[in-house]
Amino acid sequence: MSVEPTGIKTIVVDSVPLLQSVIDAAIEGLGTNSPSLFLDLEGIHLGRHGSISIVSLYVPSRETVYLVDVFKLEKESFSTVNSDGKSLKFILESPDILKVLFDLRNDSDALFSLYGVSLDGIRDVQLMELATRRGSKEFLAGLGKCIVRDSTISAAQKKEWERTKRSTRRLFDPALGGNYEIFNARPIKPGVAKYCAGDVTVYNAQLSRPGEDFWAVQVLKATKERIKLSQTSNYNGHCRSNARGPWDREYIKEATDQWNDEIMENAMHPDDDDDDDDFLRTLEDHSDQQDCGSTSFKEMFEYTRVLESRVGFWRC
Repeated sequence: MSVEPTGIKTIVVDSVPLLQSVIDAAIEGLGTNSPSLFLDLEGIHLGRHGSISIVSLYVPSRETVYLVDVFKLEKESFSTVNSDGKSLKFILESPDILKVLFDLRNDSDALFSLYGVSLDGIRDVQLMELATRRGSKEFLAGLGKCIVRDSTISAAQKKEWERTKRSTRRLFDPALGGNYEIFNARPIKPGVAKYCAGDVTVYNAQLSRPGEDFWAVQVLKATKERIKLSQTSNYNGHCRSNARGPWDREYIKEATDQWNDEIMENAMHPDDDDDDDDFLRTLEDHSDQQDCGSTSFKEMFEYTRVLESRVGFWRC
């Protein structure tokens, strides 16, 4: 079943053979230097105590959004393999396939708790926006604010995206007279399909301004910490403190001092300074050793371009 809600082809994936072809499409031509897959999940009370109804996958090279019907396929959504033995679980867990999400925490919680999928290779656009933001980094921004403030899409496209979000929200938000069960209604309603497709094409950002490697490493580290936190037994996806960013002033000062010390140390040992890429890999390894502890695809695709112009996140 296919619908055309946003100018990008949208296909509902509700059978094993179709899912196998989607796995082929998602893997074909994937690069490791820039993200080729954009994700979003919809469900009822998304998290360990809820359910996943739809996994939206946007593959820019194919200009297609695939809506994997988890409500119908259940565990087969993640266990089904293609002719090469690759599954959706393999794609989501691969550290070598770069994938983009906006605020991965509840998505990660649901995937890990309900289906044993442990995300890796993730770039979290919410953290990227926070890192590149001028001024206070105390509170995180929602996707809507990010799109309105930073996206390069036209004013007309922004209005259309906001209109789709509002109209569909009335269908599922109990406060507006809706019901989350709308995501489990089959066949998937065109409005819901448009909402899911829109919720993933918005991510693409621009993240490669020179001189911002410090924040690239901080985003990578914070993303890994988010994944770890979402998999702990006491994670609460609806805690009010989740609105705060991971970097307060004290953290930024300490991390900056340490970063500058490492740069100085590197400068004093030129034999170790083969090239910038080796240095970045060393910094990433160092951050690993110190590790502690709903959205529109086309618009997110364009938004990722905006952020990409600021920080080189993809190569970390």
